[in-house]
Amino acid sequence: MFGRKERRHTVVDTLVGSNSKISGDVHFEGGCHVDGAIKGNVSADSESNSALSISEDGTVEGAVTVPYVVLHGIVRGDVFASQRVELGPTARVIGNVYYNLIEMAIGAEINGKLVHQPAGKTPLLEQTSRIDKAVAVAVDSKFAS
Repeated sequence: MFGRKERRHTVVDTLVGSNSKISGDVHFEGGCHVDGAIKGNVSADSESNSALSISEDGTVEGAVTVPYVVLHGIVRGDVFASQRVELGPTARVIGNVYYNLIEMAIGAEINGKLVHQPAGKTPLLEQTSRIDKAVAVAVDSKFAS
């Protein structure tokens, strides 16, 4: 998946084969390669060196939250790459791309926003989740008495 020094994980620990269709969220560690279809969110710990690669035939219908992303297929949802995202010539993103570093080939398509988020900054998805939890706790405590 990655050949330079900043490219950490090259071993595929999780494989979604071309005849596989997963309905539900996928959380993985290490390397994950998708040739099939996932209808759900795909995530890995943001503090890890986990990497996701999606082939030309691979699709994800949901948010992708992985430190390193190599995309040649289709993602219908937001992509959160805390370290690096690489969009190949056949990559299609129908959603926003939040990135630290980005490499985009001629032919790649994004139907959404490109949002730069420098390393060390809390991703927007995590910020929103924390705010939602804080509001839920405040509402619960108000009605608990």
